[in-house]
Amino acid sequence: MISLRRAPELWRRVDGTLWYLSLGLLLFAGSLVPALRSHGTMLGDVPNRPYDALAVVAVALQCLPLAICRRWPVACLTLVSIGFAVDQLRGYHSFAGTAMAITLLSLGSRLERHRRATVLLFSAAYVPFAVALHQLGSGLPASEFATYYLALALMWGIGVWLRSTRAKEAEHRRRVAIDTRTAERTRIARELHDVVTHHVTAMVVQAEAARYLTAAPERLDGTLTAVADTGRLAITDLRQLLDLLNPDHGTGARTPSVGGLRPLVEQTRRAGQPVEFTEEGTPPESSGSADLVAYRVVQEALTNALKYDHGGRTSVQVRHAEGEITVEVGTDGTGSRAASPGGSGRGLAGLRERVDVLGGDFSAGRLPDGGFTVRARIPEGRAT
Repeated sequence: MISLRRAPELWRRVDGTLWYLSLGLLLFAGSLVPALRSHGTMLGDVPNRPYDALAVVAVALQCLPLAICRRWPVACLTLVSIGFAVDQLRGYHSFAGTAMAITLLSLGSRLERHRRATVLLFSAAYVPFAVALHQLGSGLPASEFATYYLALALMWGIGVWLRSTRAKEAEHRRRVAIDTRTAERTRIARELHDVVTHHVTAMVVQAEAARYLTAAPERLDGTLTAVADTGRLAITDLRQLLDLLNPDHGTGARTPSVGGLRPLVEQTRRAGQPVEFTEEGTPPESSGSADLVAYRVVQEALTNALKYDHGGRTSVQVRHAEGEITVEVGTDGTGSRAASPGGSGRGLAGLRERVDVLGGDFSAGRLPDGGFTVRARIPEGRAT
């Protein structure tokens, strides 16, 4: 049973075959119309001959093989050439001679292998054919045969050009598909990094701290509760991310924004990081992707604070100005990195890409006193 997935491909193949078959039948019928007899291609000056049974065979050989032109173009050209040779040598000069140009055009556009050998073979066969026509005629100059050969070569060349154009378009589509998949994989990896790294880092820091709280059960219980809460937040964020990656997620999935920074800051505080959070201005109702990018900047900066300056004083400043969001996160360098699980630098590189896509400015660097500052200016109203 034919699968529905292959139905469009089969239809295109059948549709092209029917088109060529219809064209062949049209040429065949036209060649048998009395008014069009002896008004077709005339190569050389062989006298016109009335149609007979062999004429019908010659016409059929030129027209009907067009039905297999798409699948077996070389076989089609062979049959059409035989019919054309009989047509011209016998002096029928039928309307079906037009099929030769159509076949060469199709062959040039579809033949993938042995193209040079095919050209040499049919060119070599053309020579004795032209000599025979010249001898049967009254001795017209050989330039007429050369001109016809050049006309056939032109049709072949047009077909080759069409094939080359299709190949370039296919290569372009392939490269676009590869670039699209690569960009999508990069986006997914960036989202997973942003979502997972922050929560897991907080859980690692909290778990490390819990090892030293065995003598203080009330503090140990609070720390373990914070670890569990962080794990639940990680699961929730991962589910939301998976919903966004699912094309059937509908409108139920939510993306984080600067409006959700306070829970993020509170989570970081529970992990043992003293964070001072200030927000100036009023967020607009819609800021495109700027909200998400601003959230990710703060999230990654707080993650790095937990990793490399755990316990150090950290400040988060968010300013809403007209048409942009400015984010600044800094540490004072007085903390410890003993509990740091390490990093690869992928997070900051991903933030720079996000901000650059929106046309903003991003900087991150260490301060002379040992602290670290991340700054970002993010224009509003554009989509990534």
